[in-house]
Amino acid sequence: MASDRYSRLVSWLKVLFPLMALGILSTLFLLSRAIDPEAQIPFADKEIQDRLRDQQVTGPFFTGTTVDGDQIMFSAEKLTTPDGQIAANEAETIKAVVDVAQGTTITLTAARALFDVAKDHAELTGDVLIETSTGYRLSSDLLTSAMSSLSLTSPGPVVGNTPAGILNAGSMTLSAPKDGAPPQLIFTNGVKLVYRPKP
Repeated sequence: MASDRYSRLVSWLKVLFPLMALGILSTLFLLSRAIDPEAQIPFADKEIQDRLRDQQVTGPFFTGTTVDGDQIMFSAEKLTTPDGQIAANEAETIKAVVDVAQGTTITLTAARALFDVAKDHAELTGDVLIETSTGYRLSSDLLTSAMSSLSLTSPGPVVGNTPAGILNAGSMTLSAPKDGAPPQLIFTNGVKLVYRPKP
């Protein structure tokens, strides 16, 4: 009797196990069809296309030295190489600190910047702010600069505070003389200074 029951059990299991296996396989196939592969991608289609088209670096930071020995520190929120251009970059929310060899520190901030290494040219736009350790705090809509040496130009209006008072000017340049003297700020095109004596 025991051997008959054992034989019967083995016969049932031979049928039951393949049926269970088929049921599990069919469930897996059904689940795989229900999953949308595109839903697993953590980026929107437009963001993927932007990243494929433009090389992008988030939070870049680098330091360097100009030909005159000035130390430069640069940081940004994002740096891109648009349209596959070579040696050209766009940056957002930038900050640059220049420690001039003669001792002055110049800090530049702007919403955007365009750099062209081949042309040794940088262009800062959007709430450009120039601050110096000598007490100048000036704002401009556009500031151009060389990248290998200290040479800044604001072709348009500049307004802000100076050690002597409030200043308005049609344009401004900041450069270092070739004889090793400290950098000079030169204001032109209708300069107006409201003198504010120190208490």
